[in-house]
Amino acid sequence: MELGVYSFAEMTRYPDGGRPIPPEKRVSEIIEEIELADQVGLDVYGLGEHHRRDFAVSNPAVVLAAAAARTHRIRLTSAATIISSDDPVRVFQEFATLDLVSGGRAEIMAGRGAFTESFPLFGYRLEDYDAVFREKLDLLLQLRNGGPITWSGKFRPALSEQTVFPPPVQQPLPVWLAVGGTLESAQRAGSLGLPMAIGIIAGDIRRFIALAELYRRVAAHSGNSQSARISINSHGYVATSMQRAVDDTYPAFLEGMHTFTGTPRHLLPSRERYARESEKNGALIAGTPEQVAEKILYQHRLFGHDRTLLQLSVGTLPHRQVLDAIELLGTQVAPLVRSELG
Repeated sequence: MELGVYSFAEMTRYPDGGRPIPPEKRVSEIIEEIELADQVGLDVYGLGEHHRRDFAVSNPAVVLAAAAARTHRIRLTSAATIISSDDPVRVFQEFATLDLVSGGRAEIMAGRGAFTESFPLFGYRLEDYDAVFREKLDLLLQLRNGGPITWSGKFRPALSEQTVFPPPVQQPLPVWLAVGGTLESAQRAGSLGLPMAIGIIAGDIRRFIALAELYRRVAAHSGNSQSARISINSHGYVATSMQRAVDDTYPAFLEGMHTFTGTPRHLLPSRERYARESEKNGALIAGTPEQVAEKILYQHRLFGHDRTLLQLSVGTLPHRQVLDAIELLGTQVAPLVRSELG
């Protein structure tokens, strides 16, 4: 199993009420996190795309390219690219260039995102939410096949016998489909032969078993079993104790969710409810290295998945704490998981 980390490069206030971190400092921290993740043997680092003041990264490929120059092995992916409001030609070019810079370590995780601010920013209507995603994804997948492309759609000018440059190192450039839990999304990923990244961030994880099973059935029926892979993407944290994990992350989680959603703090999950998410069937993968490894292995028995990515900070944690969690994930959790799974 591949293990890794993903981040949205949050810029919320620290839980002690201090000022938000400046974007230039936050981006510098992200690059340092990726460098450490590579050094401690993690497999993947994912970086989200957002277009609002409380996140530092609107173009993951640029930041990942900076990190590529300071890393050697770790795979570098968006988490996710909001393909609906972007131009698939530019997305392909950006990640093909990242693939060249990194020596063949780039991936695209295509999704629709949890926020909608990119739609008015780039001139799209929310009424076209699903239709524009289908169309843009179709074009992106045709682009990665290479060669001259003839294509037409409703939301982007047509292409006639055009070739897009530069070509990536990897043929084809990996594209994952990020899904939030709908059966339609699982069917789409399976029928297209795309690996599927499931975001599980709250509630009983067992409700996603049917999603994974449906995905594999559709992939098999469509002749795509060989390319069927699943990633579980969840909130997580590694510390010296479960109590420390909750104490470190809950205040930042509370501040982050309040900032991102506008929900009053008293209506957000209590500390007790948040801590319960770390139980066996909860979505939070947190605790000591042994507890985190045990939960990843338990989820593997449920889903048979190929990759686990942890979002170590929901809301801004002190940088040192994130680095410590990455080090524990790479040096202690990963060996336990890999030893068990062979």
